[in-house]
Amino acid sequence: MRVIITLACTDCKQRNYTSTKNKKTHPDRMELKKYCKFCNGQTVHRETR
Repeated sequence: MRVIITLACTDCKQRNYTSTKNKKTHPDRMELKKYCKFCNGQTVHRETR
């Protein structure tokens, strides 16, 4: 049930990270605070399709 997702920066829209999640326990899109090398700081990264 785990799927691979891509995380994109909400500021610059760059796709920086990949991760996995369980769709059964987290049906909504994930949001994590991660480091973006293009923005040079920690920003919110949202799951993209």
